[in-house]
Amino acid sequence: MILEELKPAEGSRKKRKRVGRGPGSGHGKTSCKGHKGQNARAGRGTKAGFEGGQMPLQRRLPKRGFRNPFRAKVAIIHLSDLNRFDKDAVVEPDLLTASGLCKKGEIIKLLADGELQHPLTIRVHRASQAALKKVEMVSGKVEVIHS
Repeated sequence: MILEELKPAEGSRKKRKRVGRGPGSGHGKTSCKGHKGQNARAGRGTKAGFEGGQMPLQRRLPKRGFRNPFRAKVAIIHLSDLNRFDKDAVVEPDLLTASGLCKKGEIIKLLADGELQHPLTIRVHRASQAALKKVEMVSGKVEVIHS
């Protein structure tokens, strides 16, 4: 391979259309816009979704549902997820965020899915009753903290 002989692939580079540069260019006078009409004017054409005055599709379709912008984002943590931590460790939101089980600022809820192998001290915002019982069965402790 010689650097001087490198060329782009055939047809990959195309000269741009230079409009409004006289009759010899083939794109002079009206600059490929035709005569008069909405698309020949300055400001060019219509907005996205415009259907020539017909009621646009986004307005014809029914709107359903509601998305609450103030909803609390809750991260679900299962007991089986906590087996990765050492015995008698203190599992806090910062540790859960660092391990990738939840994101920063989320409310953490502990659920009873799976089994806990060893005792832990778990600090979470919410916990189910079944999860509390399972943690106590392995002599662990759950502390409910406020966000």
